[in-house]
Amino acid sequence: MSAPLERVEAARERILSHIVGPLPGEAVAIDASLGRVLAEPVVAATSLPPWDNSAMDGYAVLASDVAAARDDTPVRLAVTGDVPAGGMASEPVASGAAIRIATGGPLPAGADAVVPVETTTPLDAAGHLGPRGRDAAGPAPAAVLVHERVAPGANVRRAASDVRAGEVVLEPGVALTAQAVAVAAGSGAAQILVHQRPLVAVLATGDEVRPPGAPLGPAGIPDANGPGLRALAASAGADVLALGIARDDLADVSARLRSAIEAGADAIVVAGGVSVGPFDVVKLAFEAIGRIDLWRVAVQPGKPFAFGTADRPGGGPAVLLFGLPGNPVSSFVTFELFVRPALRRLGGHRRPLRPTDRGVLLDEAPKSLGRRAFLRVTAERDSAGAPRRDDRGRVALRLARGTAGQGSHVLSALAAADGLAVVPEEVDVHPAGGEVELWWLDEG
Repeated sequence: MSAPLERVEAARERILSHIVGPLPGEAVAIDASLGRVLAEPVVAATSLPPWDNSAMDGYAVLASDVAAARDDTPVRLAVTGDVPAGGMASEPVASGAAIRIATGGPLPAGADAVVPVETTTPLDAAGHLGPRGRDAAGPAPAAVLVHERVAPGANVRRAASDVRAGEVVLEPGVALTAQAVAVAAGSGAAQILVHQRPLVAVLATGDEVRPPGAPLGPAGIPDANGPGLRALAASAGADVLALGIARDDLADVSARLRSAIEAGADAIVVAGGVSVGPFDVVKLAFEAIGRIDLWRVAVQPGKPFAFGTADRPGGGPAVLLFGLPGNPVSSFVTFELFVRPALRRLGGHRRPLRPTDRGVLLDEAPKSLGRRAFLRVTAERDSAGAPRRDDRGRVALRLARGTAGQGSHVLSALAAADGLAVVPEEVDVHPAGGEVELWWLDEG
């Protein structure tokens, strides 16, 4: 009698238990950090802003000088200087005077407010009026009429009002988005410490599998698993080593696995050869180079799944071995369930799993009793392209039909899918209009 199928959570926890912690840190230039995961805090080397500065183009003034300014009774101020962005005033602002200032320019000493250029009229040395509210291009005028009062502090960005020097601006475990890169750079970081990317070796197997674009002959199929799994590994934050396509031969598969271990792979992902057919040799190859810890999980698609570990030459954390089904949709789903969380934990991500949502699957969907189904679904969308939700916030979903339904070989449905709808083990037919858990495939 065969052993019972492993449930998803138990299988995932057994896999993750072999990962003692994220990979070590390495210093990278800030321009090379996008998508990496912080291994230590980013501490601001400078305050933001570093000094009081102007929030707009205008004139730095003493607010008390323009307290009586009105549109029909403007206040005249002599313009005694000019502060471009990146420049400094050569003298303080005196009472009765103003200094022209560009957005971002350091606030001159003595000034406590900035009058926007739009509320002023320039005067030349002869007292002739220029156009009111003109832009601030060209030479500074000799004087300016201010038509509106400003309060002390108006249009001034105070030093350290955003970030204070010595403050932690990004915590370890943060994946560096463009926004995070900007705040790290703006806080003075030239290099940051990030976790090393896991190195993942990907091997496709099968005597019938041909490289993409190669002649198929009478019984060949193009390799979808190799390119697809390499893309999945890269999108999970890994560096990828391609092991090619192995024959259904124990010696060939074992040799390629050993080459990956010698190359320093942290994980090896093999597609195909993990079922019980006469040419399924991947389990035997895993046992030849390491050990099997897990085989067969209660998922649909993807029941034939193997996990094991192998020792590294010279010691260190074990190399993770993943044997995925040969059907491309099954390999995609089992990668999402088990390989991706492991790679993200190795890479230092604080949340290895995708965020979940709630949906309503509007189609009836039969499935195998006792196995958790991961159905490829598309979200119904409004005219703006946003997912349509009901009054309980649930996304309206349809089965992604592709050209041939939901079979584990149907790549077209996978390509059309926005996400995976999860149907529990105890359900044999999901009713039309029933609620499901939703995994978005483009988030997290």
